[in-house]
Amino acid sequence: MSEQSRSTGRIRGTGSRRRKPSQGRRVKTVALWTAAAVVVAGGSGLGYAYFKLSGNLKGVDINAALGAQRPDDVDNGSQDILVLGSDSRSGANSGYGADGGAARSDTAMILHVDKGHKSASVVSVPRDTLIDRPACTSDTTGEKVGAEQRAMFNTAYEVGGPACAVKTVEAMSGIRMDHYVEVDFTGFKKLIDELGGVKITTGKAIDDSKSHLDLKPGTHTLNGEQSLGLVRTRKSVGDGSDLGRIQLQQAFVKALMDQAKSVGVFSNPKTLFGLADTATKAVTTDSELASVKKLTGFANGLKGLGSEDVRMVTLPVEYDPADPNRVLPQEKAGRQVWAALKQDQPIPASATEKSAGDKGEAGEVVR
Repeated sequence: MSEQSRSTGRIRGTGSRRRKPSQGRRVKTVALWTAAAVVVAGGSGLGYAYFKLSGNLKGVDINAALGAQRPDDVDNGSQDILVLGSDSRSGANSGYGADGGAARSDTAMILHVDKGHKSASVVSVPRDTLIDRPACTSDTTGEKVGAEQRAMFNTAYEVGGPACAVKTVEAMSGIRMDHYVEVDFTGFKKLIDELGGVKITTGKAIDDSKSHLDLKPGTHTLNGEQSLGLVRTRKSVGDGSDLGRIQLQQAFVKALMDQAKSVGVFSNPKTLFGLADTATKAVTTDSELASVKKLTGFANGLKGLGSEDVRMVTLPVEYDPADPNRVLPQEKAGRQVWAALKQDQPIPASATEKSAGDKGEAGEVVR
């Protein structure tokens, strides 16, 4: 693939799909890793609630599904976590559209925490990135799923569940994922409401009929429903593409991190338990994390991170000259990103300077 875009067109939405997306289809549950980590930290001080919280947890045995053919497990103290937002319409999520029988990962973030747990990098993968999806085995049905060229990234989760999503990311990056965290729309909203909302400042007005969000310039405390609207806002911000929306999501994640610290999550047992109860119901993790003890240890390793310690980028991409509704990975720049994570180094600015992502005014709308 070439390193520079051969098309000047914009990404117009996400192109055609087998069924017309409903209004809630484009939900982006972007605060996943932050919320999941923050709300369970300190669980060791909530011994009386241990069994209640344990009963909430859901785990997926990704190791069993993937077997031994995976990148090496580098044990240097750093961690790599795949965080997905599911667009399932089952159960409480039915209010966002009819259940089509399959969910997609409409948000994907690869979180790398450095070996000292003093800083972190987040790489957002656009859902419509065309990739070579590897063959995998579904962790939900046990069925074999064939490899496919020029497949949209988010179809990996749709056809093979979490295990296939993890295998696809590992094939792209050459990095073994230590853990997996997933949350859906309803869980996202409840987490934000339990936190008391998230304060953001908008530099420009946002009026999006699709996400039902109408915000004037200024400071706002968004509840769960409004936060959900913000992270799925697309057409009214920037160039209307998924790439611009990712910038909104990244700004929201940082605001969420700041909010969690400002309300004293870690020093208030009542607040902590309410958040822990909500979070453990909202998330699905890999089986190694699916216990209060393991989640507590994981979260304690993240709670010292502030928003200023986290650098967020979009996987370097360019517009697909054959279809402006899709993007292609920039291979050389992508190798720079993955090499930085492997070497436990910050992602260099040169890796994203020619990317179609991380540009435009969307990143300046929310702060």
